[in-house]
Amino acid sequence: MNKSHFSKIIAGTMSWGVWGKNFNTNEVQRMIQTTVDLGISSFDHADIYGGYTTESAFGTAFSKTGISRSSVQFISKCGIQLKTPNRSNELKHYDCSKAYIIASAEASLKHLQTDYLDVLLIHRPSPLMHPYEVMEAIERLKKEGKINHFGVSNFTPSQVDLIASEVAIAVNQIEFSAVQCQALFDGRLDQMLTQKITPMAWAPLGGIFSEETTPQKKRILDQLESLAAVYNATPDQLMLAWILHHPSGIHPVIGSTNLERIKAASNAVSIHLSTQDWFKILESSQGHEVP
Repeated sequence: MNKSHFSKIIAGTMSWGVWGKNFNTNEVQRMIQTTVDLGISSFDHADIYGGYTTESAFGTAFSKTGISRSSVQFISKCGIQLKTPNRSNELKHYDCSKAYIIASAEASLKHLQTDYLDVLLIHRPSPLMHPYEVMEAIERLKKEGKINHFGVSNFTPSQVDLIASEVAIAVNQIEFSAVQCQALFDGRLDQMLTQKITPMAWAPLGGIFSEETTPQKKRILDQLESLAAVYNATPDQLMLAWILHHPSGIHPVIGSTNLERIKAASNAVSIHLSTQDWFKILESSQGHEVP
């Protein structure tokens, strides 16, 4: 899959609805328009966001923007069944059956008011998923023009191999940041690089600016502050630049609802860390020099 298909920075919509800011239609419309104007053309969704309500709010607002559908990219995820008032589920669980994947994709199309998804991801791996059944769902959705590409989210290398035995995987969206950087060493990013799977990183700031502080976060922040003047950049921009430096071509999915922070994030693509400065941030994360 051509990585240029998505904007380098992706806008995450999870907090746009009732799980976060609960924006009204005009506010969502402004978020979409401003984000696109900043060169961020890819929008990350999941059917569960807002208890299965955020996609619909986005679709209503997007229909009023006048933005061409072909100039933006819609990503959505399915497979998690939540216990919510609008579902009859007795507990949170996963469903990767053929019928559920197809029904979820079709519901996302309806809510987003679009004819196709640029990519559909399985949100979380299920112990009960069968690669052939997933393939049957994806092949049907592709044949009907309802999705262009298929991917996964939060999958380990062995889980990717399991599904890839039957259906091509274009994307794996994982948690990744300077705070949570295990994917550098557990084979996930190696696999994506060698198999030409596009990596996307959720929580790319790793909660480093939250009130909950840890010795690791303090070390990273201290290092970022020391590099800020060198690169004329903010710590959050440097966090994104650190991710963007990886050779696998990671696309950070930013969850901010603050337009100024989104603008700052969009400028991170022009920051090019030196190799030694990249390792300084890694060292601050691990608390020791590399072996």
